Amino acid sequence: MRFCISAIVGVVLTCAPLMAADTSPATRPAGPTTRSTERGDRLLADYFRDQTSLIAGQCLADVKSAMDWEAKKGEYRRQLADMLGLWPTPEKTDLKAVVSGTIDEPEYTVEKLSFQSRPGLYVTGDLYVPKGLTAPAPAILYVCGHAEVKDKVTGVSYGNKTAYQHHGIWFARNGYVCLVIDTLQLGEIEGIHHGTYREKMWWWHSRGYTPAGVEAWNGIRALDYLTTRKEVDASRIGMTGRSGGGAYTWWVAALDDRVKVAVPVAGITDLQNHVVDGTVEGHCDCMFMVNTYRWDFAQVAALVSPRPLLIANSDKDTIFPLDGVYRLHEHVRRIYKLQGAEKNLGLLITEGPHKDTQDLQVPAFRWFNRFLKGDEGTVDKVASPVFKPEQLKVWKENPTDQINTTIQETFVPKAAEPDVPNNARAWTRQRTALMKALREQTFRGWPKVPLPALGVTEAFSAAHDGVRLRAYDFVSQEHVPLRLFVAQADRKEPAELVVLNVLDEPGWNKWLAEMRPGFEKELKDENPPAANRQGSDETTRMLRGQKWAMAWVAPRGVGPTAWNPDEKKDTQIRRRFALLGQTVDGMRVWDVRRAIQALRETPEMKEMPLWLQAEGRMAGIALYASLFEPKVARLDLWNMPTSHRDGPDLVNVLKTLDLPTAVALAAERSQVRLYTDGKAGWDYPKAVAARLGWGEDRVILRGMGER
Repeated sequence: MRFCISAIVGVVLTCAPLMAADTSPATRPAGPTTRSTERGDRLLADYFRDQTSLIAGQCLADVKSAMDWEAKKGEYRRQLADMLGLWPTPEKTDLKAVVSGTIDEPEYTVEKLSFQSRPGLYVTGDLYVPKGLTAPAPAILYVCGHAEVKDKVTGVSYGNKTAYQHHGIWFARNGYVCLVIDTLQLGEIEGIHHGTYREKMWWWHSRGYTPAGVEAWNGIRALDYLTTRKEVDASRIGMTGRSGGGAYTWWVAALDDRVKVAVPVAGITDLQNHVVDGTVEGHCDCMFMVNTYRWDFAQVAALVSPRPLLIANSDKDTIFPLDGVYRLHEHVRRIYKLQGAEKNLGLLITEGPHKDTQDLQVPAFRWFNRFLKGDEGTVDKVASPVFKPEQLKVWKENPTDQINTTIQETFVPKAAEPDVPNNARAWTRQRTALMKALREQTFRGWPKVPLPALGVTEAFSAAHDGVRLRAYDFVSQEHVPLRLFVAQADRKEPAELVVLNVLDEPGWNKWLAEMRPGFEKELKDENPPAANRQGSDETTRMLRGQKWAMAWVAPRGVGPTAWNPDEKKDTQIRRRFALLGQTVDGMRVWDVRRAIQALRETPEMKEMPLWLQAEGRMAGIALYASLFEPKVARLDLWNMPTSHRDGPDLVNVLKTLDLPTAVALAAERSQVRLYTDGKAGWDYPKAVAARLGWGEDRVILRGMGER
């Protein structure tokens, strides 16, 4: 452990952090560890269960009457659009629809077409048009599930529309115009659905991006296209799809009243199934909105009301379990009942696994016949495929101006770096707006007032070789017990300053190795990995001569509360947090806030000047904690990224600001020292400090090796 001593306003302080740099996006090494994570795993499971129950209990609880629903529905719809990256509503640009070929069949024709839902964002599809129409016909938008259809030799994608052709064929043979569209990941141009699941693009959370938003937008623009067709009766449009297509049916039908009848098949269940029971592990990112407003999924489903809705599922579907579907249906049924529209809600449960079966298809066909054609008769023509995949392919060559493969970079606009304010009044307006957005869009998942008591209790106090180490237990929130360690010279005079270090996993292990030689008995239960059990007394030697205290906290998932570090497990843990409208890093910001509050509840630290110190991802976490806690005199941030693209991951934060702007917010109240090998990227906070006269020492840049 390295230290440097520098005199600053009469106080001697360490200038090097007590933690190692981040070694993985999850702030700890991947792979097995010799430390047991049983306690952390249990606490995490309890936390997920508690948070899920809290959200479920709030779902639609404020809707007591039809009048309530009408008053709130518009805002709910806006919130859903926001969570899909569709608020403010994007411009509806020219679709530039092109029909590249036609297939002629005795009962119908198939037009192979494409359109651009945004310039360069291409949607490929097949339009099935019945022959012999004498008037505009009802239409169906069919959205596809996850079926990969490729040439085995060339690897060329034909699009998943080819796997679901039998639905388009049935609808056309029974008098419907049917548009079957490809999805972003499995279309003729192959984009990305598995950004967090497979590609580890955790910055999607910070950007507020989900491919569910792209699929919703493509569906809305597909409706725009259908309404341009003379063969279509725009007052009679239905929508359906299964699995992923079921989910996209939910998004579009919830947002767009042009969908008069909806049959989402195997595309939704509740948070309990996803978070507690673990079905999130069977789903890619396209199945979920960014849950900013902490919804359970019944709230999405209710937005279809009072229009005809058939919820369809099979009884042995492991990724949309039956119990969750029943719970969701009960929530939605209450909303339909309030509006006197129970006859418009159906629940279809068939025998079988997660599969496109005739048992699911035929009732869906009958539902559309009933509500779009007034036909209560039987269905005697079942769905079956006719064409080879290559026959339904739209393009010979993919367009060179496509942005499908990079749409995650632009779909949700990133906040521009704000202008340097001209005066204090302009800064106040800017700061107020930014802090409001952070509270409402990024940290909405924090506990609400009244907050649970910290319950600060002293776990132990021990002295060794002139240094006293105290440990304080406190509660960050339900099922998140943490421990705060404070060390200082063991003498009567009080310390002049306390420095709180925010530890990542390598930093925790290093700290244990430093402290264990003197405090083996007290730290025996902290159970470090075997490789880190040997250290030195460097820390205690350094502390003996100082008139300040050092404090350390390991936020949730680090050290004593560490959970399973397996990479696959960690991925799904982080995705569970996102379903709760949180991120691990965002809740660690909360933990640091609570650690600061706990320090203030200890008698000897109540009024003591406080500095924060952290490295890497934890530096960003400490930075945000300082924005919400008073009297943080100084921040020492080591090797902090210049953008949330590299962490920490915070919900929607890049829609509001990036790290340099956050530094400016902190610098208004605290001196900020940035230790970094590359000094580029921090011009904005320095310019703000200079323009507003905060002083040249308010934002200081130092090289990692500088003193």
